[in-house]
Amino acid sequence: MDPKLRRMASSFLALLLLLEGVMFSSSSPPSWPLDKVFQYIDLHQDEFVQTLKEWVAVKSDSLQPVPRFRKELFLMMAMATDKLQRLGAEVDSVDLGSQQLPGGQSLPIPPIILAHLGNDPKKPTVCFYGHLDVQSAHQDDGWLTDPYTLMEVDGKLYGRGATDNKGPVLAWINAVSTFRALEQDLPVNIKFILEGMEEAGSIALEELIRKEKDRFFSSVDYIVISDNLWLSKRKPALTYGTRGNSYFLVKVKCRDQDFHSGTFGGILNEPVADLVALLGSLVDSSGHILIPGIYDQVAPLTEEEKEMYEAIDLDLEQYRSSSQVEKFLFDTKEEILMHLWRYPSLSIHGIEGAFDKPGTKTVIPGWVTGKFSIRLVPHMNVSMVEKQVKQHLEDVFSKRNSSNQMAISMVLGVQPWIANTNDTQYLAAKRAIRTVFGTEPDMIQDGSSIPIAKLFQDIIQKSVMMLPLGAVDDGEHSQNEKINRWNYIEGSKLFAAFFLEMAKLH
Repeated sequence: MDPKLRRMASSFLALLLLLEGVMFSSSSPPSWPLDKVFQYIDLHQDEFVQTLKEWVAVKSDSLQPVPRFRKELFLMMAMATDKLQRLGAEVDSVDLGSQQLPGGQSLPIPPIILAHLGNDPKKPTVCFYGHLDVQSAHQDDGWLTDPYTLMEVDGKLYGRGATDNKGPVLAWINAVSTFRALEQDLPVNIKFILEGMEEAGSIALEELIRKEKDRFFSSVDYIVISDNLWLSKRKPALTYGTRGNSYFLVKVKCRDQDFHSGTFGGILNEPVADLVALLGSLVDSSGHILIPGIYDQVAPLTEEEKEMYEAIDLDLEQYRSSSQVEKFLFDTKEEILMHLWRYPSLSIHGIEGAFDKPGTKTVIPGWVTGKFSIRLVPHMNVSMVEKQVKQHLEDVFSKRNSSNQMAISMVLGVQPWIANTNDTQYLAAKRAIRTVFGTEPDMIQDGSSIPIAKLFQDIIQKSVMMLPLGAVDDGEHSQNEKINRWNYIEGSKLFAAFFLEMAKLH
């Protein structure tokens, strides 16, 4: 190339890089119409908090199968339907029939809401999933205030469902309503799928998603879930993976009745002794799983992934202290996070059938059942893990030469989920986070299992992203659950900025 042309090309490239730096600088003010959107959200934040208060007041407990809570769930879904219709959305409340309970009683299942705003074929269609049911809560469980009365203390909004998941659902609605109030065209087509039974296992949800795959979801390009937390109190995060779970029962039986140890002790193979040996063969004191072949499927660590772990903001000492743990198995931030997210773990949960009451009782249980689970990571397969576990326990049991019977069953199998962090909506979310929070997000995974992400990915076969709003100390499922006002309001801005970034990148 001619030297003069080469210099011109280099100068042009430098100018482009400079402009990109200006565009993404954390100190740059938001461009119109975002400045108007942000101003509106700030001015109306008390109204947004008031709506959250009204939603928290609904005792939409899906775990207690009693008529009064089912009425509350139906009320909650009706309130959400009304809210969406007022925004101009077309809403379909899908009747799911009844739930049959073990005692023969049946209760109606709250409807699932399918709603949409806009159908412009030139725009991307983003579908938001959320749930409006909550875990059980009682003030005498240790709540400082009534769990269903939203209370603000030092910028913290306390109430059941505030962060899981009513606050994030409303933050998305707040973003949409702001564009509507400013008479601005929505940058993207919006769809909602809102359910009321997530805490109880998302009854009937999978069937509905399969049924609507070629109808409601046919035009969906991207799915966003906001049902988990940051790893930090102040630094935002994007979640790109969750662990799966395989839950096992192993039963050892001699007979149906218990034995007296004075009459039978010393002349038979005791079920508890067999079970303790079986459970003890599963994992060592360093947390390493002892089942042969269990690590063979684990995805190898890449340099790119390693750098993501190094960039994550985590105060290890504060994390240890807040967890009330004297010492973790690993000493560095990277090791801790990898063993929470990208390596499998095995946990022993309990023994059914053994004497576990206070006092002394010289009993030999006639049968016992051990309960344990394995958290799965990419690229582990549930069926393969089931085979490996059963083969291992059968080998261990056979070497004991016990006359007892052993039975192993896997009662739950959830595959891990992983997303492509270079996907369009992850890039859009990163840009939106830079705009609103002035920082790069932590790229994190979740050590728990969130089946809905994998469900959408497998059935709809579209991009799924988890975009959390809550801080690490929000206490989802526990006493004194909260969402910070700052997270709730800035989260509403984040969703608005995300809409615009999606429109630019799609």
